[in-house]
Amino acid sequence: MPLKTWKRLSEKILFKNPWWTYKVGQFEIPGGHRGEYHYVHTLGASLVVPLRSDNRILLVRQYRYLGDRVSLEFPCGGVKEGSNYEQTAREELAEEAGLEAGVIEQIGEFNPYNGVTNEVCRVYLARQLRPVVSRPDTTEEFERITMTPAELGEKIDSGEVWDGMTLAGWMIARTHIK
Repeated sequence: MPLKTWKRLSEKILFKNPWWTYKVGQFEIPGGHRGEYHYVHTLGASLVVPLRSDNRILLVRQYRYLGDRVSLEFPCGGVKEGSNYEQTAREELAEEAGLEAGVIEQIGEFNPYNGVTNEVCRVYLARQLRPVVSRPDTTEEFERITMTPAELGEKIDSGEVWDGMTLAGWMIARTHIK
């Protein structure tokens, strides 16, 4: 028997900033129960797995304010108004990794927290990498780290890689790297 869907009755914006919109929706489930659902709406995100010609992967280390700790992760960022997923992937690769890709390919997508946000993160594999001038935002500082897929696995196992977007992106990307 198929799962029952909820009926959306209405929706309104509670707060909006340059990165996301906080919304509340009114719904009705089969049987007549009504309720409200609070969530974060975004235009999506793009995560890039930069693969060098020697099969080493580039990650960036950066400080994360909410966890008050350093994170090792793939370049990633939110799609802004007027942009699209691939353009965002290319911009984040340049901004965070200081690279541009001769070939960039979407290899998958996921929702990072489907009970809280409708965001879809598309995962890109970037190859034929060339250095470019990096222009990070004023709140961003990056240390670039390269490693083999096996070394990345060790960093995940040790807990040094703890960013959920990076963990999900790697689950998708690892089968595309020989």
